[in-house]
Amino acid sequence: MAEDCGLSRVDHIVSQDASGVWNPNLYRGIVIGLTVGEVGGAVWEGAESRFGKTMWQGIDSEIIADLSAEAGKYIFTRTRPDQVNNPCLWFQHGSNHSFPSGEASVAAALVTPYVLEYGSEYPATYALLLLPLSVGAGRIKNQAHWQTDVLAGWAVGGVSGWYAHSRDVPFMIELLPHGFQVGYKAQF
Repeated sequence: MAEDCGLSRVDHIVSQDASGVWNPNLYRGIVIGLTVGEVGGAVWEGAESRFGKTMWQGIDSEIIADLSAEAGKYIFTRTRPDQVNNPCLWFQHGSNHSFPSGEASVAAALVTPYVLEYGSEYPATYALLLLPLSVGAGRIKNQAHWQTDVLAGWAVGGVSGWYAHSRDVPFMIELLPHGFQVGYKAQF
């Protein structure tokens, strides 16, 4: 029986399933494919167009979210549900890296700049939020994360996306040569 420890009252183990839409290879492949497409599109488009700038912000957002989630994992060292049915085991050191969910964080970070930039103008853009929703549900169904790990991951990704979107010049554009600002399409 799991202990009761404040916010972790929402945490519980669900039946494990790694098939179909819950297959980690499926949702990881989708996130990787979208990230590769985003990087390629950003290099092609440059940051001078609205879409290009949003792609560069998406790259920044994913990097910020990934680094933040990884830092959180090493700070909080929470056990995973597939290790023990006790969501109250925080600061356990070693290889306990459940909180926050890095994959949920990166999935939320990937879509947030696009939702913020285009959502009010093109409401169908909100459908992109299905990606972090499905990744987070998959992490729970795989018993790799507690529910609060996923919620925290979404928050980290959302805040990372909001921050990256709020910057006039994406970090990556500041670090790379000017050619990336213009984009390769302008050269052809």
